Amino acid sequence: MRRYLIVANQTLGAEELARAVADRSAAGPAEFWVLVPATQTTDLASPAFLPGMGGVPIQASVEDSEALARSRLDAALERLRAAEVTADGEIGDPDPFRAIEHTMATRQFDEVVVSTLPARLSRWLHQDLPSRVERKFHVPVTHIGAAQPSNR
Repeated sequence: MRRYLIVANQTLGAEELARAVADRSAAGPAEFWVLVPATQTTDLASPAFLPGMGGVPIQASVEDSEALARSRLDAALERLRAAEVTADGEIGDPDPFRAIEHTMATRQFDEVVVSTLPARLSRWLHQDLPSRVERKFHVPVTHIGAAQPSNR
């Protein structure tokens, strides 16, 4: 059985990520661990760029950030399980690299899938997160970039 770590927050509902999970599930037995860094709400991109995420209140408390991450995780796990995908997960440190370090300390994965906002909006890409994770943990890392929705 292949084990995948999905690291995402604002893009958990993105079609690109759903396709990546479906492709990996179709390739053979798989289980997914979804890690949602509890990004500070003040660091979130505008909801207009996030497919299916609706309005996000911009507040600064740690509790609000964790609650939003928990809500996104719960919704993602519900979608995955409804699609008969074996999945579980956790919320993590607001810093995605630290969150991944914590998870990798207790779990092993065959691949890490990092889902980000479009390049011009992604703090994680500006931090070179996918490359840093691959160098540190010597595991294949796939970057999935969410498309910016068209103005309709």
